[in-house]
Amino acid sequence: MAGTVLGVGAGVFILALLWVLVLLLCVLLSRASGVARFSVIFVFLGALIITSVLVLFPRASEFPAPEAEIEIVDAFFIGRYVLLAFISAVFLGSLFLVLTHHVLEPIYAKPLRSY
Repeated sequence: MAGTVLGVGAGVFILALLWVLVLLLCVLLSRASGVARFSVIFVFLGALIITSVLVLFPRASEFPAPEAEIEIVDAFFIGRYVLLAFISAVFLGSLFLVLTHHVLEPIYAKPLRSY
């Protein structure tokens, strides 16, 4: 997977950059007055057309070329279970504290009427 960052290619970053710039331009144009305010619609439609062209006409193959046999190894197996045990202990401790707070909530005496 040459040219990938976090498992995605450059096209995803191009689309993200496009939509961030369109959002910024739409916010800036929404503050304008007059006819320039309505150009937000054309900016949005232009970005929509560019996005549809980039998505519908990809340059690379959808499936990578077959390589040697891939062996899947879970390297973070023990760490995942340690994290799960820690989160479970925090959850149970929090639940215990909430329930004790609920059970031990003080009940205040109502004032007596004096005649």
